Amino acid sequence: MNDDPISNDSDNPCFEQLLAVLPGHGRRRRRLLQFGLGSAALPFFGWPALAATLARPGIGFSPVAASTEDAVRVPEGYALQLLFAWGDPVSAGPAFRGDAENSAAEQAEQAGMHHDGMHFFPFVSQGQASSTHGVLCVNHEYTDENLLHPDGRADWSPAKTLKSQNAHGVSVIELELKGSGADRRWQVVRPSAYARRITARTPMKIDGPAAGAGPMRTADDPDGKLVLGTLANCAMGVTPWGSYLTCEENFNGYFKGLPTPTAAQKRYGISGERAGYRWHEHDRRFDVASEPNEVNRFGWVVEIDPWNPIAAPVKHTALGRFKHEGAMVTLAGDGRVVVYMGDDEPFEYIYKYVSRDRYDAGNPASRAGLLEVGTLHVARFAADGRGQWLALEHGQNGLTEANGFVDQADILIRTRQAADFVGATTMDRPEWIAVHPQSGEVYCTLTNNRQRLAADAANPRAENAFGHIIRWREGGEASGDAAAGRFAWDVFVLCGDPQHADPARRGNIRGDAFSSPDGLWFDRDGRLWIQTDASGSVLGRGDHERFGNNQMLVADVFSGEIRRFLTGPKGCEIAGLTATPDGRNLFINVQHPGEVAGGRANAAQALAGSGWPASQFAELTGGRPRSATVVIRRQDGGVVGA
Repeated sequence: MNDDPISNDSDNPCFEQLLAVLPGHGRRRRRLLQFGLGSAALPFFGWPALAATLARPGIGFSPVAASTEDAVRVPEGYALQLLFAWGDPVSAGPAFRGDAENSAAEQAEQAGMHHDGMHFFPFVSQGQASSTHGVLCVNHEYTDENLLHPDGRADWSPAKTLKSQNAHGVSVIELELKGSGADRRWQVVRPSAYARRITARTPMKIDGPAAGAGPMRTADDPDGKLVLGTLANCAMGVTPWGSYLTCEENFNGYFKGLPTPTAAQKRYGISGERAGYRWHEHDRRFDVASEPNEVNRFGWVVEIDPWNPIAAPVKHTALGRFKHEGAMVTLAGDGRVVVYMGDDEPFEYIYKYVSRDRYDAGNPASRAGLLEVGTLHVARFAADGRGQWLALEHGQNGLTEANGFVDQADILIRTRQAADFVGATTMDRPEWIAVHPQSGEVYCTLTNNRQRLAADAANPRAENAFGHIIRWREGGEASGDAAAGRFAWDVFVLCGDPQHADPARRGNIRGDAFSSPDGLWFDRDGRLWIQTDASGSVLGRGDHERFGNNQMLVADVFSGEIRRFLTGPKGCEIAGLTATPDGRNLFINVQHPGEVAGGRANAAQALAGSGWPASQFAELTGGRPRSATVVIRRQDGGVVGA
């Protein structure tokens, strides 16, 4: 979710400018815009040959129609179960109260608000990963104060501030599939030794080059190595050693800025007018005038050990500070850890981190420092279908003290400014990133950017209302290695409405129409799952009139076919997905059902936008719309989507 204004006023070249310096650029630009889905915008080196060697999983369900119903709809032959909603206890805690009268202390033991990214970690026995028993980590991105409290934002108080902070962060819950036949259902294990809540007040460590740096020190933490809490937790990542990475996205809105912000604060959207959560009124950490450095301690990737409830989460500064949508982790050929990340705001960048050391699955000690010591890069896309990764390393690419970058800590705290300086390519809201499990191809959703005035190769539409998905191959035709310094890229699909009066807004989808791609995930067989996030201000009206509610689709990356698998309830975003190792249980999140224009409910009319999940599941009673995790299974027990 991101409705922030543009904070990037750098003059980095767009593709239109890059095209202009190339011979024959007019012909090339025409060619770019003529290619369709699944074919290279410019030569996507080696893709046809590689595709021929890979198994093609195919799509095995009949698509559902677009919907405006206040319910989750799935294909015929599939069953749906409600699993874990806002306010449900994570363990042996208090039950949810539909009148929102749960206290701040109770909220600290319950599911937070607005579920987003998540991952299923299976129990392992005798080398076998279980598909019936595991631990689920779930992000809670933000709160709607008008639903969280009985009287909404009125009479703001320390108790309301604390409850809001406790509704942020992450839930860790234990799950087990029990029963047989039609009665087989997933259950949250209560009580559980693994269950816990991580909130905006949980103590966590800071490591990497920026730990202890002057801009990270505060009155409460003069060493700059310990911070309270994580917030704005959007998408996520998973490490090869089985830990969970939660990502801090729109952290700026929690801080009351100065009347005249500094250049560094302005670049991150810190404003005296945008402290929408009012935390600063009762927690001075969020008042920049009182504590100017606290804001530098948010905007990071946070590692959580799901198996150790007493382990403190760790913020990894080596991965840079920006509005992290997610952190897609893979391994280079030599065992180095590679993390792909998008900065979710219009005209921001795509990043890649490469560890210095190598991961050895047979040596647990090898994981130490892998997310602490390495090189952060930012992407520059060239108009000829090639690209390169520019190192954001002190002393390289002009990132020197003479040019305003004091040291590596300074570069990482001001990652956006460093990316501006080296000439990275501005993109249309980079969000989730996914890596094909066999080919290693990398895909990234660019959700939309109505503020783009001129089209270019990688962002080929002005006023990009519908978004698109790009992909790239590391090393181009040669190595294909994740740690490569160069890549070849193309536009995978342009989203749009094929019935739109404006040809530029019809897109080139082969299959079911959709807009605003956000969540992105490959299943074990190589099907690409796409989730959408058209905001409540556009759903069902104007350009988005024919799309219906937000949805989830499946793409065959070989043929380019895309089918609609699921539609969500009114006003929701479909956010987060994971599966059991056998692929027979798919978990997805329904976020902010009932969202209206402006994004905040009316406290006096809580059910005006949606009554979900009570509108669909008879075991619940109404009172508040609630974000929730649902489980989808095939009625015949087969692999979901196959």
